[in-house]
Amino acid sequence: MREILIAGAIALLISLFGTPFLIRVITRKGYGQIIREDGPQSHHTKSGTPTMGGIIIILASFVGYLISHLLTGVAISVSVLLVMALMFTLGSVGLMDDWLKVSKQRSLGLRPRQKIIGQAIFAGGFAALGIHFADADGLTPLSLNLSTVRDTSLKLGAVIVVLWVLFMVIGTSNAVNLTDGLDGLATGASVMTFLAFILIGVWEFGQGCAVSPGLNCYQVRDPLDLAVFAAACAGACTGFLWWNASPAKIFMGDTGSLALGGALAGIASTLRIELLLVALGGLFVIITMSVIIQRYYFKLSGGKRVFKMAPLQHHFELLGWGEVTIVLRFWIIQGLAVALGLGLFYAQWVAR
Repeated sequence: MREILIAGAIALLISLFGTPFLIRVITRKGYGQIIREDGPQSHHTKSGTPTMGGIIIILASFVGYLISHLLTGVAISVSVLLVMALMFTLGSVGLMDDWLKVSKQRSLGLRPRQKIIGQAIFAGGFAALGIHFADADGLTPLSLNLSTVRDTSLKLGAVIVVLWVLFMVIGTSNAVNLTDGLDGLATGASVMTFLAFILIGVWEFGQGCAVSPGLNCYQVRDPLDLAVFAAACAGACTGFLWWNASPAKIFMGDTGSLALGGALAGIASTLRIELLLVALGGLFVIITMSVIIQRYYFKLSGGKRVFKMAPLQHHFELLGWGEVTIVLRFWIIQGLAVALGLGLFYAQWVAR
């Protein structure tokens, strides 16, 4: 278990002390955030704030995880390698988007279709590879069965699994991207979900069929190592949050939001708790639904709106709520959602 503590601590230190260095580099290059004209007027003061901070989150997560294995001598698992590849490639799509924004000095980077295609290619690759690489027990990183709070008996088949995971990755990465609209909001919410993954991974390892055989055991390929990587991601986000909290000295940009979304979806699918991510990422789901509701109601009602602005956090800004107030209250909502998710996970084990 010490590799969990080592990974989290190293990632936190790298992110905490590496972010100021990244801020200076980005500031010298002039890579400042471009604020959309139709957004809340209070956001225009943030124009020019360094962006692409997701670089340090990805770097700190990877280095923290790798050093923990180097120090403990534990082998690196295929499951985590696949999740790391997914996180890196989606982060690369986000980095390209951020780069186009700052280089062209406009609030639009990649076209939506281009971004979705990039996400789909890498998510599909992750899913296709994830149903291979069986271990000695015949377990692959991704299951061919539908997962809720654990694997169910409903077999989906390879093609459906690939399509389902692809949808899950694209949905989660874009949900984190939509949530990243206020200082520290997406970062803090991500920390809570990664912490839940640590608890779930450790529990699945302790109650795994290889360790504790029985009718109620879990058949997951690398749960403990996934908990180690989740700890590294939590540490990296926590260190970054020190500089990303209001007033933010740096933004994660699409580089960070797409990478974190990929990591969240990748860990959930390899821990075989795919549908549980709806609860564990409750805030991301709520904010995404606000955008969907706003868009379709606007079309169906002939131009009327449910919210003053979507995503939801901007609706409350226009109601006069302060940014810090919104972030803190939304963190409370995310904390309750994570508690609900963990409750569902453990209640199912007790019931069985």
